[in-house]
Amino acid sequence: MKISEKFNLGLTQAYIDFVDIDTETDLEVFIDPTALRDLESQWGHACASLVQQYFSTVLDYIKNNEHDKAKALLSNLKERNEFHIGYSSGRSRGSGFGNKSADLIWDALCNSKAATTGLLKDIEDSCLLIEGIGRDMISDAVCNIIRPKLIEYTQDMCRYYGIPLYPNINSGPIWNDRTKKWESHFVELPLADGHVFLLIPKNIVRRKISYDFNEYYYHYILEELRVEHIRKQSSLVYFLKNGAPRVDKKDLIKEYGQTKKSGIEQTLGREHIFEKYKSDKENLPKPPLSNEQLAEVQNLPEIDWDILISELQAIPKGSEHADAYEKTIEKILTALFYPNLTYPEKQYKLHEGRKRVDIVFNNESKSGFFHWLTLHYPCSFIFVECKNYSNKIANPEIDQLSGRFSPNRGKVGLLIYRESDNQNLLESRCRDTAQDQRGFMIALSDADIISLIEDYRKASPYNSGIERNRYPLLQKKFNKLIN
Repeated sequence: MKISEKFNLGLTQAYIDFVDIDTETDLEVFIDPTALRDLESQWGHACASLVQQYFSTVLDYIKNNEHDKAKALLSNLKERNEFHIGYSSGRSRGSGFGNKSADLIWDALCNSKAATTGLLKDIEDSCLLIEGIGRDMISDAVCNIIRPKLIEYTQDMCRYYGIPLYPNINSGPIWNDRTKKWESHFVELPLADGHVFLLIPKNIVRRKISYDFNEYYYHYILEELRVEHIRKQSSLVYFLKNGAPRVDKKDLIKEYGQTKKSGIEQTLGREHIFEKYKSDKENLPKPPLSNEQLAEVQNLPEIDWDILISELQAIPKGSEHADAYEKTIEKILTALFYPNLTYPEKQYKLHEGRKRVDIVFNNESKSGFFHWLTLHYPCSFIFVECKNYSNKIANPEIDQLSGRFSPNRGKVGLLIYRESDNQNLLESRCRDTAQDQRGFMIALSDADIISLIEDYRKASPYNSGIERNRYPLLQKKFNKLIN
């Protein structure tokens, strides 16, 4: 049973920010370290830093012959089945570094030229260069290293979606990058059938991690060797009828092998190949799984936008139905703007709680409208105010949202309302606010929300919302604010 079902959230995967895990088994997705480094939020930067600091510490211990310390750090990477992602069939069992003997992993690192020569730098490098370490192990290791941030995320999501938290639960081993030690604390965590589980943001999981040994070996190392043999006119070179020289990769494999050890041997002295591979991965990271791709992984139906539209239209206007309206808008926006907007927070407190915003999203966009905003305006967060009014939206509502803006938090928000008896006047008021440099408010009626849904439907559903014109209405409305 999935978390959404167990806790009666009334929501499916498209409408929640975390991976809707099944607490009895594992979902075949993985955390990609490259995805963590690609995040723009403070949370993402903290995760990437934890992973980098941890692996650098392990390698430093090995280089400095502090082997007991290295083994101690490696031994705590054992997965405790709280994450429920990976390859396991049946009940979750994990496949982290610590599930194998820490001595074996330590020995592999110690005896690897990749580690001793400094070629090995990032944790994902080990799945390319160290025998016995695969992509699933990298993902499980990363889960453990970023456990403190996943605990923080889990607590926030449980409060957001109303999942009970229990006090005085053992956190499990937490990597402290200041003390360079594993620690444990008693914290608030959720339980399912008496077992702890941790939630993972769906925008950091992939079907497989970016780094792949076969890809690196076949498309980078062998290509380099092919060029070298042609330049030297070696015995492996043959000529086509048109006189063009060729070298078959199968002949190169016979000559050099295709193990990770041979990969290291051919990389040393040709480090530029490895750096090119890493650079390509950093510059073209795998995009987050789209809502539709996640539905495929979990064998779920795709989003039924017609039901959402009907749900929106059925909510009566008026303050007594404000909560129902906000919840429906939250569902629609979560599905509509993922993976651009993530990590939602309700009733976001500002100025020590003296001001609040209905919903705040982190802006994690990499292309399209929301990314364009990041290049020109402060918008680390996108603020959302929902007004279930039957009367017109006037200056007080506009001033309320603009009062939440700041250069540090962001100066872009969505003012969502049912309808207006004077749309031109409302847009003029929003434009006046923008011209006075008090922030940018995009006013969206129910009809506009439905128009955004229709634009989403027209776009390809399998590209994670990356194309520039996925939200043309937002761009059009924003242009009116600045022109």
